[in-house]
Amino acid sequence: MPITFYGVQDKPYGCFSNFSPHGFKLDGAWWPTVEHYFQAQKFHGTHHVDIIRKLATPADAKRLGRQRRRPLRPDWEGVKDDVMRRAVLRKFETHADLRAILLVTGDEEIIETSPSDYYWGCGKTGTGKNRLGQILMEVRAILREQTRRDPQENMASSV
Repeated sequence: MPITFYGVQDKPYGCFSNFSPHGFKLDGAWWPTVEHYFQAQKFHGTHHVDIIRKLATPADAKRLGRQRRRPLRPDWEGVKDDVMRRAVLRKFETHADLRAILLVTGDEEIIETSPSDYYWGCGKTGTGKNRLGQILMEVRAILREQTRRDPQENMASSV
């Protein structure tokens, strides 16, 4: 049976949301959420990155990241999945409690049930690409491998 989530309030899988308040360090900075990191990377190499990183909420980060009066990096379409994967992986590497929730999903399919997002989610009709769900499953496999290779090292990275 597929694992579904959308909002942070969806228990027990709301922590899979990019809006979940689980910060992490990546690229030499502290990011309050995956959403902050993802939206900021649209403007890599500009002062807009820090502006977005410091916003109070992930909704604010999303709003500013979608404004097209800022200079969107020219390679964005080609790198956005990798940017998302890096942030999601770091979030789950950083937080042992979240990692445990992700790993306990076994081999179940993970689906973001966003009714409006047909790229990151499944969309209203369920026909979307579900890229966030796919990335979560990829991260789950990476974390499994890390744990299998060196359980002590994996635990140390969560501290």
